[in-house]
Amino acid sequence: MPQIRADDGVRLHYAHAGDPTGRPVVLLAGFKAPATSWRYQVPALAAAGYRVLTVDLRGHGEGERPATGVDMARRGRDLRDVMELLDLRDAVLIGGSMGASTVWSYLDAEGAGRVAAIVSVDQTPKMLNTADWPHGFYGYTSANVDTYFAEGIPETGHGTPLLRRGMRLIRLLRAMKDGERELSPGELALLADHATADWRPVIAAAEPAILFVAGSDSEFWPSSHAAAAAALAARGESAVIARDGHAANIEQPKAFNAGVLEFLARTAPARTATS
Repeated sequence: MPQIRADDGVRLHYAHAGDPTGRPVVLLAGFKAPATSWRYQVPALAAAGYRVLTVDLRGHGEGERPATGVDMARRGRDLRDVMELLDLRDAVLIGGSMGASTVWSYLDAEGAGRVAAIVSVDQTPKMLNTADWPHGFYGYTSANVDTYFAEGIPETGHGTPLLRRGMRLIRLLRAMKDGERELSPGELALLADHATADWRPVIAAAEPAILFVAGSDSEFWPSSHAAAAAALAARGESAVIARDGHAANIEQPKAFNAGVLEFLARTAPARTATS
C-alpha cells in the first residue's frame, strides 16, 4: 500500500481504486479494524465513478503502531494529514464506528472546507447515556464512566448471537480477517477517550450533508441514535438497516451500498464541477 507520513512522522497507509478524476471517497474503519474491512464497498463505489481511498490510520492494518499518544484529537489530525497531503477536495468521508468519530474530530479542528458529504456508520455521537441522550452504549452511565471500558469493549447481551448470523457472520470474518483482538494499554486509553467524547455540537455546526446509518440489531447501542443524530444536523438524514449489526457495512453490504449510493447521488455525485 502507498504511504504518507503524518506531521509527527508516523506512517499512514492507504489504497486507492476507481476513477482518479472522480470525487474522492475516504473510507475510515472503526477501532483496530483494517482498511480491508471495506472490501464490500470499494467495488460498488468505484463502479459508480468515485475515486475510492481506504486508509489505515495509526494503529490500523498496515499503519504504524506507536505505543502511546493516540487519542481522538490525534486521529483527527491524521485525517487532516491525509486530506492535505493527498490534496483531497469536495470529498466524501465515510466512517465506521470510531471512524465516524474521527470525522467529527477532524471537523472540530479543521472545519468542513474539503468535505462535501459524510456517512456515519453505526456510531452514536455520544456513548455515555444521560437524561438528554438515551442513545448511548448499552449499560454505560455516569455510575461506571471510569471503569466500563477499563478492560476493553464489554459484552452487552444485545444483537444477534454470532452463531445465528449465517452469511452475515461469514462476511464479517472475511472482512475482519486481518484485524487484531488484543488491546494494548495505549489502545485502552484511546478507547476511553473515544467513549467519553460528545460530538453533538460538532454535528450541529456541520454544513455538509450527513447520512447516519444504524444497524437494527447493533450490539452496542439502540438504532434510535441515527435519527436522533440526524435531527441535530442542518442537512442530516438517517437510515436503519434491518437484520444488521454494528458492522453495518459488512453484514448487509447490498442494503448498505444501495442506501449510501442513493444518498451520494443526491448530495455528492461522483463527477464534481471540476472533474
